[in-house]
Amino acid sequence: MTVCPTRSARIELDDAKLLRYSRHILLDELGIEGQEKISAAHVLIIGAGGLGSPLSLYLASAGIGTLTIIDDDEVDLTNLQRQIVHTQARVGSNKAESAKATLSALNPDITIHALGERANDQRLLDLVLAADVVVDCCDNFETRHAVNRASVLARKPLVSGAAVRFDGQITTFDPRVADAPCYHCLFGDEGEANDSPCATFGVFAPLVGIIGAAQAAETLKVITGCGDILHGRLQLYDARTARWREMRYKKDPACPVCGARV
Repeated sequence: MTVCPTRSARIELDDAKLLRYSRHILLDELGIEGQEKISAAHVLIIGAGGLGSPLSLYLASAGIGTLTIIDDDEVDLTNLQRQIVHTQARVGSNKAESAKATLSALNPDITIHALGERANDQRLLDLVLAADVVVDCCDNFETRHAVNRASVLARKPLVSGAAVRFDGQITTFDPRVADAPCYHCLFGDEGEANDSPCATFGVFAPLVGIIGAAQAAETLKVITGCGDILHGRLQLYDARTARWREMRYKKDPACPVCGARV
C-alpha cells in the first residue's frame, strides 16, 4: 500500500539543515520536499524504553520537528542492557526526561516535549490529536488498546511495535484509509490476561533495536509518503534464526473500536 503523507505544513530548510540532512535529500524518493515534511512533523512516542530508545534516536537524527515523549517510568539499572537512549548517570530519573536530554544533545534544533506521566483516555486523545503520527513503544496491552482507541478517534496513523524474548513484531494502522483495520482487529482485549513485561520474560538486547529502527522507518514513510507502509501486514521477526515472516490481516466488521467507523 502506497502511503499518503501527513498534512503537516512544510518548513523551509536553511543552509545548515540542507547540509545536515543531505544524505536524505540525495534520495530521489525524499529530496528537499520530503525532508521539509520531516522537519515540520510532530510525532508522539508512547514509551521511552527498549523500542522508544532507537526509535527516538533515529527520529531526532532525521530531523523530526517536534517529538512528544510520554513515559511515567524511571530509568533502572536493568534497563541499560537495551534502552540505549539512557545512561547510567540517569538511573532513577524519569525516562521521558532522560530521553530528552540525550536527544537534545544529538539534535538541538528540534523541539522535544518530555511528559513524565501516565495519560488517561482524554489526556491521551488530546496528545494524539496534536500529533501527525503516533508510535506505540509501550510494553502492555492495556496501554496499547488505549492508544489504539485514541488513534481511531483522532484518525491519526499508528505505528505499533513489540519485542519480547527473541521475538519482535511491527505493523502500521492508518485510520485515514477506508476499511483500515485497527489494533483491536488484530489483537482483541482477551490478550490482556497473558500480558507480562520484559522483567518476566527477558528480551534479547539487539531485538529492540531492530524493531525500533523499523518503527522509525515506518514513521518517516508515513510522514513523507515514501514507499509502502505495513498496512494490513504484520511483520514477525525471530532473532534466533534471523528470519522475517509476514501475516496479512483485515478489518473486523464487528470490531468494537473501528467497526462502526465511517
